[in-house]
Amino acid sequence: MATHQQIRRPGRQKGDKPNPIDVHVGSRVRLRRNMLGLSQEKLGEAIGLTFQQVQKYERGANRIGASRLHDLSRVLDVPVSFFFDDMDPVRAPAIGGFAEPAAEAFDSDPLRRRETVELVSAYYRIEDPALRRRLFELARALAVGAERPAAK
Repeated sequence: MATHQQIRRPGRQKGDKPNPIDVHVGSRVRLRRNMLGLSQEKLGEAIGLTFQQVQKYERGANRIGASRLHDLSRVLDVPVSFFFDDMDPVRAPAIGGFAEPAAEAFDSDPLRRRETVELVSAYYRIEDPALRRRLFELARALAVGAERPAAK
């Protein structure tokens, strides 16, 4: 008597980690959304989704389909290729994804933090180039001072 085996489609199991490519694309969505000062709710409204769905996209928990990626590129005013920038297509699959878990990798990158985006945005709103340069030099001096051990 033949046994009936259920054929499963390949895909992620409930407990599996998100695909590193989905995480990368989602982090680029989050980066651009933050650069534009959009909330997840506002972005969701613009593309017809809830903020929860946007949140899942940004974490890489849900994959972003081609038509949705096109919608996001239009709303966020970037080419679709933007979502794949900074990705090493040769090494990423070979090493089995990112070395750190997705959330830790995102949080540890200072260029992806809201604070950094706001700081850069405020910096470039300073119209006087000399003042902007002085602020830059001050920040650099403070950073060097923070690296030196405190004198006792």
